[in-house]
Amino acid sequence: MEMQDVFEMSDLGIMNYFLGMEIYQFSLGIFISQRKYVVHILKDFKLESCKEVATLLAQNEKISKNDGEKLEEPSAYRSLIGSLLYLIATRLDLMFPAGFLSRFMSSPSNVHMGVAKSVLKYVRGTTNLGIWYLKTRGIKLDGYANTLLQK
Repeated sequence: MEMQDVFEMSDLGIMNYFLGMEIYQFSLGIFISQRKYVVHILKDFKLESCKEVATLLAQNEKISKNDGEKLEEPSAYRSLIGSLLYLIATRLDLMFPAGFLSRFMSSPSNVHMGVAKSVLKYVRGTTNLGIWYLKTRGIKLDGYANTLLQK
């Protein structure tokens, strides 16, 4: 039985873009990227022509909540960290730095903003990265329900 037989729906063709993510479908699987979103973030933070950096965070860099002068307007920092957190959907390499920098969202400083912008400079050099979901065969989906909870 096809879903079209049960539910009213329209076929919009092959999905190319969804929730800010670019979707590329190949015979080997699906590649999802957020390149356009990265370009948008870089423009928002005026880093579209910045020099790229090769690493996410300096290996021995220690950052504490008391470093630097507190930002007068912390909303820009929060917006930047929120953008990095959204990129984690397709960029698992950003999980640690985004999570680490989110610790300082309540009272960010100029040092924290500098480190966050450095992460964004890394992202600029890796805009074409994404996540591959490879096609596989033989997947069996099992579902279970506890009928004792029903009344």
